[in-house]
Amino acid sequence: MKELVEKLYSTGDLSDDELKSLIECNDTETAEFLTEKADCVRRKYYGNKVFLRGLIEISSYCKNNCLYCGIRRGNKNAQRYRLSREEILSCCENGYSLGFRTFVMQGGEDSFFTDEFMCGIISEIKNKYPDCAVTLSLGERSKNSYKLMKNAGADRYLLRHETADEELYKKLHPSEMILQNRKNCLYNLKKLGYQVGTGFMVGVPFQTTENIVSDLRFMQELKPQMIGIGPFIPHSDTDFKNFPHGSLELVLRILGILRLMFPKVLLPATTALGTISPVGRELGLKTGCNVVMPNLSPVAVRKKYDLYDNKICTGEESAECRGCLERRINSVGYVISQERGDSLEL
Repeated sequence: MKELVEKLYSTGDLSDDELKSLIECNDTETAEFLTEKADCVRRKYYGNKVFLRGLIEISSYCKNNCLYCGIRRGNKNAQRYRLSREEILSCCENGYSLGFRTFVMQGGEDSFFTDEFMCGIISEIKNKYPDCAVTLSLGERSKNSYKLMKNAGADRYLLRHETADEELYKKLHPSEMILQNRKNCLYNLKKLGYQVGTGFMVGVPFQTTENIVSDLRFMQELKPQMIGIGPFIPHSDTDFKNFPHGSLELVLRILGILRLMFPKVLLPATTALGTISPVGRELGLKTGCNVVMPNLSPVAVRKKYDLYDNKICTGEESAECRGCLERRINSVGYVISQERGDSLEL
């Protein structure tokens, strides 16, 4: 197995069968070697820098009914909220003072946030903080909507494809949601000049190793600048409430593989990773990750943006969140960068 890691490190690719073998390999020695090689590659391109992304969760309303998600339309127990323009700008002001140079506006697919509203807020943020990047994560929208927001100043867009396999996609989503639509959105975003992020959940119900290989192949085709993966974590008000969360070891293996396959990609150590293990994010950073996304949302709404159970950092003020993460990042030999942190793929 170490030979496969070496081959991936040297060439950036493996056959489907080789990838399957490496993904399924549970050997400690191989895992340590993969971690070492992944860290070597991230240091080659990004040194010991970790980029901050200030997350602003603007809405817990969503028109979709994805079977795994706590803010799905059908969850009558979900607490709904929307941030106002003033609240969003206040989050940015707070974040800027704490050293954030990227703001990520994320929310459910909520028709309240029209193109007019979003273009206005994007323009305001870019005018006030011209040295900052604006990232959006608002789901599937029309190509024209993406174009208007890009023209208003949006730099990046995060849209996880969730799975590249048609059959698995149908098991995770209601019938009105179509995988090809999701893929088309990603290709439209690329054509419009966004820095594009995609990704998938690891350990989601019914997922096979072959599904994960198909995710890797899809991303090789798309060539995203950012890849976000994390463990599936069940939510108690969904159909998948009794399924176990994804494996920490498997997520780390895939992170290492991603760093070797996509050497210059921006790779977050996710909140979900920190939720399933107290040192999950640190382990992610040691396995090739170079981004963290502290929460800038008002404390009063953080528990309401409840995608999965037991989410961490829902009670901390932004400054606490940032300070805690900085100590964690330093503890494993990395430093926070106050740069925008653009992908070297550009």
